[in-house]
Amino acid sequence: MHPRVDVRPSASRNREGSAWLESKRSFSFGAHYDPGNTHHGVLVVHNEDVVQPGTGFDPHPHRDMEIVTWVLEGSLVHEDSAGHTGVIYPGLAQRMSAGRGIRHSERNDSAEPVHFVQAWVLPDTPGIDPGYAQRDVADELRRGELVPVASGRPGHPAAIRIAQRNAALHAARLTPGTCVLLPDAPFVHLFVARGGVELESTGPLATGDAARVTGVGGQRVTASEATEILVWEMHSTPAA
Repeated sequence: MHPRVDVRPSASRNREGSAWLESKRSFSFGAHYDPGNTHHGVLVVHNEDVVQPGTGFDPHPHRDMEIVTWVLEGSLVHEDSAGHTGVIYPGLAQRMSAGRGIRHSERNDSAEPVHFVQAWVLPDTPGIDPGYAQRDVADELRRGELVPVASGRPGHPAAIRIAQRNAALHAARLTPGTCVLLPDAPFVHLFVARGGVELESTGPLATGDAARVTGVGGQRVTASEATEILVWEMHSTPAA
């Protein structure tokens, strides 16, 4: 494994816009396929979306994917064919296991736009039962530390569980000058959801920027302003 930090500026993401949706995609997605940009570790989709009031994604299918949603502003209503429903808001982590097949919708039923990040990771085993979980971690985020919010790794009992034993999603809300250390893992994906940070040995990252870290985990991340970051820790790749 060749150690490296691959910085992906916000502007490098593929963008799609319509009257109701603004989407910024970090990896190949849908019709926008780039064979050199399909995944990092087991993370295969990382979309940042803004959905206008009264609109959203109508029922559509998914299969064999662990889908984690993190809302930055507003609220998002989830309904699926397995009978699960939920409202996702800032500070609440949500996971849907698509398993052998599920249909779901995501709607903005408020008067304000909803701004969220959705990430997909490959599961350990295909064809599992579809599932759903959510958990409010707002109190933990007040500590100004990396908080495991969705994980299949041991040692994260408070996180919602994902069916991928080699991955965990951490979140942090940082005040200016606060530092956290990235997980020491073979593959790390750091995303600056808002604010700005200084990544040790790399330099500044602004809102929407990401760093794909391979083989050199453990770097210090220092907030230069009020900041929210999302960090995927991964110990395998799709081929593993």
